[in-house]
Amino acid sequence: MQHDAFIGQVQARAGLGSRGEAEAVTRATLETLAERIQATQAENLADQLPHEIGEHLRRVAYAQDEPVTGARMDRHEFFDRVAQRSGLDPPKAIHAARCVVEVVDEAVSGDVLGKIRQSLDEELATVLYAGSSGTAPR
Repeated sequence: MQHDAFIGQVQARAGLGSRGEAEAVTRATLETLAERIQATQAENLADQLPHEIGEHLRRVAYAQDEPVTGARMDRHEFFDRVAQRSGLDPPKAIHAARCVVEVVDEAVSGDVLGKIRQSLDEELATVLYAGSSGTAPR
């Protein structure tokens, strides 16, 4: 999947008003995910995404100073970070992050996201992997 198609899918599924919002929530979701998972998982995922999208993961996983990866955070903290970084209100950020993960899942091959899901707390994974049309606890 190409960058423009990826962002277009996020925008459409999340019902966002602009490509800029779709870019922002994609960046926010993937940066936050990179903080939560191990650097090797972030790199494996980044390798299968369009370069511009994968860089959001790499930027965090391989920060020059000290990378912040594998950090424990509950679903509230995860989605608070996404909301803060994207500029969306929390309910919209939760739905949009779910849409980002859904599009990521369609863009990659193999079970990369399945392995990442196994490394997440069940409560976070349940919400994050609910998809664009699924329901999840808030």
